[in-house]
Amino acid sequence: MDREWFYKDNDTKPVRRPASGPGVGSGVQRSPSGRVPLWALEESLNGQLIEYAPSRASRGRKPKRVSRQRRRRAGRGLRLGTVGVIALVVGLYLTPTIFDRYILAAALPYLPGSPVPPRGVDASDVPLNLPPASNGATSFVLLESPDDSQDFVAYDPCRPVDYVVRPDFAPAGTDGLIEEAVAEISAATGLTFAYRGITTEAPSEDRDAYQPDRYGKRWAPVLISWTSPSEIPGLEGDVAGLGGSLYAHTPGKPFVYIAGQVQLDAPDLTDHLQYPGGRDQVRALIVHELAHVVGLDHVDDPSQLMYEENNGLTTLGDGDRAGLALLGAGPCVPQL
Repeated sequence: MDREWFYKDNDTKPVRRPASGPGVGSGVQRSPSGRVPLWALEESLNGQLIEYAPSRASRGRKPKRVSRQRRRRAGRGLRLGTVGVIALVVGLYLTPTIFDRYILAAALPYLPGSPVPPRGVDASDVPLNLPPASNGATSFVLLESPDDSQDFVAYDPCRPVDYVVRPDFAPAGTDGLIEEAVAEISAATGLTFAYRGITTEAPSEDRDAYQPDRYGKRWAPVLISWTSPSEIPGLEGDVAGLGGSLYAHTPGKPFVYIAGQVQLDAPDLTDHLQYPGGRDQVRALIVHELAHVVGLDHVDDPSQLMYEENNGLTTLGDGDRAGLALLGAGPCVPQL
């Protein structure tokens, strides 16, 4: 298939998300050699025509299968057309990956119920900004890459990182904190963040990366929400926030982050705000979770903001900044 979706949980272990929607999955049946038998190709075509027939939702009739019929010769044009179809089928039979990677991949975004947007939405030919020069520090850890040949996964610097905010349950006194935290991460990575307004979307541990009815035909924006353990069980105990991203892949290109979430424990952070310097502490926690979103993991250095145990730091350390600068220099992948 053209694209694969994964979810990075808070233990940084990549878990493959089940594919959803038409056209995603094993696709055409193959022989043990990996080739596509002609009967399987015909069966797949019949299935796709049945699935996407415009009248299937409005009529109760059973869809008809596509059947072969004997026809009289109707001149040179028909003969050439038949030869072309045979050549295409033979080509697909001999090189099955062509169908999976190119033909189906190109058509998939435009099929009803597609789980992926059209390619390259909002993508530029060059990075929108450049990360700051690295300070040479090494006290940072990058989230694990799903591909051993790729050192790390990052957001595409050639398009904006869209984000939305669900303000429900936001504690009093937190106005502007999310904007400040986003600006800090943007400056440290060079990535361009674009605020797309408020949303009613609820946080979820199994969020869809593509929601065209809500956000249009583009990858879903990063969702930043004020929530609670009753809505997100992962916030139980001493966990005040969670952050992470989904990544996608197209054959021959690097994995890229496409959508993410930050989930903030509103009741817990309300208590934090009551202490001296509480507002700075909450802003630092949001920065910490956003750093997870763009690709930083926890580090065993208490002088860094990405240290797992909160020890009162409110600013990024040298190691944090070095890691974020690296994550801002990821590849541009307009094919997603």
